[in-house]
Amino acid sequence: MSNARKLQRPIIVFDGVCVLCNRWVQFIVQHDVRKQFKFASMQSEPGRRLLHEQGLNPDDPSSLLLIDESGAHMDSDAIIRVISRFGGMWKLVAVLRILPSFLRDATNRCIARNRYRWFGKHETCMVPTQDIADRFIQ
Repeated sequence: MSNARKLQRPIIVFDGVCVLCNRWVQFIVQHDVRKQFKFASMQSEPGRRLLHEQGLNPDDPSSLLLIDESGAHMDSDAIIRVISRFGGMWKLVAVLRILPSFLRDATNRCIARNRYRWFGKHETCMVPTQDIADRFIQ
């Protein structure tokens, strides 16, 4: 991400047609009581741009991307950072960082490669409900 861009809130770029990814977004919305995160689907123009800026191919989405004040994070690091920001007991998930990232990321990439087969795929991207629409970058 360009250093010139100032983030108001961290952005999570997710696969908008992936059932698992949509459940992940719903989990975040439910537990992020401070409404810290914004979302962009990989299929949207802003999501594609953000992926491209990180050197990722938007037509071959293989990972979750979190962009926050400290930079871009992918795979298990992104997941741990997101959950840890919920506060309270959720901060304990940071203990997973003691596991080597190559193990955490190998597991994450295996799930990412098989997510459509294991969890399914929607025909179109998730349409956010009125009460959370302001959290999505269109």
